[in-house]
Amino acid sequence: MRNHQQSVAVLVTLVLVLLSLGGAVESHKDQPLSGIAIHQTTFHLNDKAHVKASPTLLGSNGQHSELVLVEFSSPHPSDDDWIGVFSPADFNASTCPGDNKMVSPPKLCSAPIKFQYANFSNPRYNNTGTGSFKLQLINQRSDFSFALFSGGLLNPKLVAVSNKVVFENPNAPVYPRLALGKAWDEMTVTWTSGYGLDIAEPVVEWGVKRGERKLSPAGTLTFGRNTMCGAPARTVGWRDPGYIHTAFLKELWPNTKYTYRVGHRLVTNNAFVWSKEYHFKSSPSPGQNSLQQVVIFGDMGKAEVDGTNEYNDFQRASLNTTKQLIKDLKKTDAVFHIGDICYANGYLSQWDQFTAQIEPIASTVPYMIASGNHERDWPDSGSFYQGLDSGGECGVPAETMFYVPAENRAKFWYSSDYGMFRFCVADTEHDWREGTEQYKFIEQCLASVDRKTQPWLIFLAHRVLGYSSTSFYAEEGSFGEPMGRDSLQKLWQKYKVDIAIYGHAHNYERTCPVYQSVCRSSEKADYKGTFNGTIHIVAGGAGAGLAEFSDLQPNWSLVRDYDYGFLKLTAVDYSNLLFEYKKSSDGRVHDSFKISRDYRDVLACAVDSCPATTLAS
Repeated sequence: MRNHQQSVAVLVTLVLVLLSLGGAVESHKDQPLSGIAIHQTTFHLNDKAHVKASPTLLGSNGQHSELVLVEFSSPHPSDDDWIGVFSPADFNASTCPGDNKMVSPPKLCSAPIKFQYANFSNPRYNNTGTGSFKLQLINQRSDFSFALFSGGLLNPKLVAVSNKVVFENPNAPVYPRLALGKAWDEMTVTWTSGYGLDIAEPVVEWGVKRGERKLSPAGTLTFGRNTMCGAPARTVGWRDPGYIHTAFLKELWPNTKYTYRVGHRLVTNNAFVWSKEYHFKSSPSPGQNSLQQVVIFGDMGKAEVDGTNEYNDFQRASLNTTKQLIKDLKKTDAVFHIGDICYANGYLSQWDQFTAQIEPIASTVPYMIASGNHERDWPDSGSFYQGLDSGGECGVPAETMFYVPAENRAKFWYSSDYGMFRFCVADTEHDWREGTEQYKFIEQCLASVDRKTQPWLIFLAHRVLGYSSTSFYAEEGSFGEPMGRDSLQKLWQKYKVDIAIYGHAHNYERTCPVYQSVCRSSEKADYKGTFNGTIHIVAGGAGAGLAEFSDLQPNWSLVRDYDYGFLKLTAVDYSNLLFEYKKSSDGRVHDSFKISRDYRDVLACAVDSCPATTLAS
């Protein structure tokens, strides 16, 4: 009787939510669920239909992802039937205020996380009316339910709702992600949990492998619905993000292996709740001459390994990229994901999904991010561009879920030293033009590096501030972000930036060493001596749907690839750098070049890179 009452409560509250779903904004047409006319859902519960999910208790062995068997039946099956996944399993509309005037009361709590057609892997469903498949769930601090709909996406009819499914400890500390700190001998660890400070204190236990262990406290952040700037983040896409904790592990020995685990000390009894044990290698000291390998890409997004449709289902290739990064993890020291992180676009459940997808990488090597349009842009929110691409997030989830060593995380620009590398990371969603605060930062970052010990100077940004022959840039006539090169190319030339790398354009492209749209070298693969320009790379093909190139290939464009991939920079020593572009499909190198030079070559003058001199002796 109790289970029956619970099912009825789930059904009633779910229907209230479904009837109030609506008001998708124009920029979210690439999300499959925004194509569902969920606001037109009608109530057609049928006693002869059912949905059952098992097991009902997940994570009994401490795991934070598990496959759930969903079994269902309908007396009137059709190709249009589908299963929606909802979390939390109960929807209480009275606790969910929103500000989208297009959504009629009662305001909704949460949109479905993902969906799958009933005939997926069930080719005889139309004849038998029964089917089943397995869906992967991750621990997201709440329970789950599965709903069967008929009528297709445009005329959905709610037929049945399953029992609840929940993880054994939904509050557990999950998905740790490392990041470089502000000092070279510091590593930060960020993770997510359901433990507020009134329940438990966040801590990290860490130390040199087989050495003494230390206990370090962590700070805790979260954010509320009202910190979102608009719909859907503030309405249909809102989901409680839980608590985000960050600890700072300091005074690390260079190039040393450490083990750690994240956890919480319960206030009630001082007992600890721990994650499993992880490990990382600390950074080399600035200028340390050792083999250093850094992976860089943009616009990866996330996808579901169970094949379900979910928000932004144009990022299937992100699974291939993730797989290749994991495969090569022992030969990777750090990762830079330069914007358009998970394409949540205001559907906050996707941030958990993304951190779960990258956990094997981010828990082992520093996972540094940059801000992209799909994290930050929203009208009248202080972003340089006034688009709707963040889905109302206006940067808040990205700035909270990931640590970067910026002075102010709302201004997402920062510098990062890793051994012989200096990375200057720009925030293209804030003004970078001459005279701005960010422009001053960029110049200071480029000017302050000691090229004797850190010879490899790399500029990173999301939008293409340099050169790209992607069709949408070519059609504008700028072959790059308008005003980008106008403001910054004199800095790249003056401070002899080796490589500038961007995302945003979903493809791969490499230029010659270029300045003022003119190639400064005829060499294409083996650069020696003085570098007279900057090589510009577009690396936006890590997972999101690909972007076409222009028919015209400019003279400065050496290599173009309409495919998915990522970059790897290997600093062999002070004089030799290897660049590789690898395919996400198989991890093989598709394009590469080498730079070989001495310190005197960095000092040598090139066009506009040295102050004017006189003949005076």
